[in-house]
Amino acid sequence: MRKTNSGTVNVRKLAAAGLMAAVAVACSPFSIPVGASRCFPVQHMVNVLAAVFLGPWYGVGMAFVTSLIRNMLGTGSLLAFPGSMCGALLCGLVYGKTGRLWLTYGAEIVGTGFVGGLTAWPVAVWIMGNKVAAFAYVLPFLVSTVGGTAIAAAVIAVLKKSGGFGVMREAVRGLEKR
Repeated sequence: MRKTNSGTVNVRKLAAAGLMAAVAVACSPFSIPVGASRCFPVQHMVNVLAAVFLGPWYGVGMAFVTSLIRNMLGTGSLLAFPGSMCGALLCGLVYGKTGRLWLTYGAEIVGTGFVGGLTAWPVAVWIMGNKVAAFAYVLPFLVSTVGGTAIAAAVIAVLKKSGGFGVMREAVRGLEKR
């Protein structure tokens, strides 16, 4: 960790968030069109991994950067912002409070599928000019987040079985106080 005038910066967490954003951006061509949105299960997998290894604020930052880069490259839409950021925030907060993986998985699904799907509606209507119902994005977001969360659960299960889960937590967190 490094002290700055504005607080503490964990360089390891920042680097890990950057790597996770890079994975999500690099895998963005692997999308599934569903209705009016594009579903990116990799973003949701990365959201869960960020919640577990980085915490909610680095997770939200990673989701924002991923959405921004995808929009700049033309591989994402403005709907990526509310979906990914709501999911990252909720699952990061839940994991931080409970430490329970199954609740974290549920929080990603609720955060992206329902909260993100509902917050995408004003973005679609007021910014993008689409005329859609308030719940139009809930189902497509749910399809995407359930797939990504299942992939994250499988990755975490393999890490736990191999002993890599604790190693990764220590590597990312470094000397951070617990």
